[in-house]
Amino acid sequence: MVRGLGRGVAGVGVVVTLVFAGWLTWLLPGPQMVAVLGFGPVDGVVAIHECYEASDAEGYATGTDCTGRYTPRRPDGPPRDIVLDTAAHDYRPGTEVEVRTARGRAYERSGSAVFRFGTVIGLLLLPFLVLAAWLFACARRGRVADGDGYVFAALAGLVLAIVAAAVAGILVEIGMLVF
Repeated sequence: MVRGLGRGVAGVGVVVTLVFAGWLTWLLPGPQMVAVLGFGPVDGVVAIHECYEASDAEGYATGTDCTGRYTPRRPDGPPRDIVLDTAAHDYRPGTEVEVRTARGRAYERSGSAVFRFGTVIGLLLLPFLVLAAWLFACARRGRVADGDGYVFAALAGLVLAIVAAAVAGILVEIGMLVF
């Protein structure tokens, strides 16, 4: 009876962990990743004013950002100033770039942006996936599973998340060059 209850609790824990991980991924870097991968129609065009090397709050370089005037494709809003986050190139003033928007910023298809947001998603999902795998092992065995292997899997996953994001970024860059 207790073993069956433990299996059920661990099974529910797997589902709750995976649902929470998916929700958190969509809440934080998901819309930006969809935009930099180029899914969906183009939202509008940004006429570039200037480009500059951007940095995060700690002063580390995050790539090139550009400011410009955004004109939406649909007549749902007036043109406005916007930041083109993680631009694929250092554009000259006056260049027009097709963009997708997410959370008040403009994004274009860019391998460096795919690497940046892919790394964030991988590192965000990793602890939840390892926890879900451990809970699944607990549910399958009907007792608490040894967690040593899952710690090593998490460490390997850190490297794998960064490598996978780099490969995805390279593939996007190659795709942009070919097409």
